[in-house]
Amino acid sequence: MNKVQQYDSCIIGGGLAGLALSIQLAKLGYKVAVFEKETYPFHKVCGEYISLESWNFIQKLGYPLSDAGLPIIKKLLVSAPNGNMLQHSLPLGGFGISRYKLDNGLKEIAVLNNVQVFENCKVNDVDFNNDFFRLQTTAGQFNCRICCGSYGKRSNLDVKWNRPFISSKPNKLDNFIAVKYHISINHPHDTIALHNFKDGYCGISKIEDNRYCLCYLTNAQNLKNCNNSIRQMEKEILYKNPHLKKIFTGCRFLYQSPVTISQISFNKKSQVENHVLLIGDAAGMITSLCGNGMSMALHGSKIAALLVDDFLKNKISRQQLETKYTMAWKKNFENRLRYGRRIQLLFGKTWVTNFFVAILKKLPFLTKSLIRQTHGQPF
Repeated sequence: MNKVQQYDSCIIGGGLAGLALSIQLAKLGYKVAVFEKETYPFHKVCGEYISLESWNFIQKLGYPLSDAGLPIIKKLLVSAPNGNMLQHSLPLGGFGISRYKLDNGLKEIAVLNNVQVFENCKVNDVDFNNDFFRLQTTAGQFNCRICCGSYGKRSNLDVKWNRPFISSKPNKLDNFIAVKYHISINHPHDTIALHNFKDGYCGISKIEDNRYCLCYLTNAQNLKNCNNSIRQMEKEILYKNPHLKKIFTGCRFLYQSPVTISQISFNKKSQVENHVLLIGDAAGMITSLCGNGMSMALHGSKIAALLVDDFLKNKISRQQLETKYTMAWKKNFENRLRYGRRIQLLFGKTWVTNFFVAILKKLPFLTKSLIRQTHGQPF
């Protein structure tokens, strides 16, 4: 019979939130395990733009951003489907780095801090009993006092737990697909551009090694209407925005096929499920249009780490932990998600997007306000 392994904390998902949380807890002296279904390094669907609010935090984790020669992004460009364009400065700004590079770097830091990282490992079930969690995984059984879920947008566990967003009726905030490429192109290194098209938008910004991340989000119906062909959809729908046509026909694609993900939902989610603390996209997603999902994931890990430390030191009860975490998460992120959902609804129908961009172009103070509402402060 396989021996059940004991940990202070088990973290399901080795993305930004999970790895950042594991590093913080390990530095506090706890025994931590991370379960990641992929093998590092690997590509993820992501806009790969991180707000500068996260810069100091990432460096404190041990990742030397200042030595990486990363592009600093200070300008925003938005185009409507008809090609009308507005430009605006980003007061705080951001930087570009691929998930392939950053996630792998954080994994190495976690391992150096004695985190046990189980790669190519799937968590099949989580059971809570007698104040302990038991995880059933492809690497065996594990017990822990604290379990955190940082497994991203959707998981088999969401289905098992029957979370409401899984069974919600189709609406304007769910059933999206996302497609990501890395490309080589002549594009301003200090600018993130968001180009809108019918029922979707596409972002482009520079990352490391003179590469650019090209990532777009659209609803599943657009793909279905194009015989489930990504290339056909790009030609028939995205190319109607002249800026996107120029990008797609003028760039060099750096890998054979794009990275894709489906069934994305921006509907509200809970921050605790079956006593599991949820972090990052598992706890709630800001629309990609607002470009701050990675910063929110990192900040969420800091909030969780401080409270988990208090719980493991018996300073607070489990109920207090769950209540305090939910309240802190909502205090920091709920308004950002609410504004993100509102902005998402304005970028859908072609004529609405064309009209909205025209209005923003004439009212720069409104653009500034929207940027401020969807960005946080250094943490």
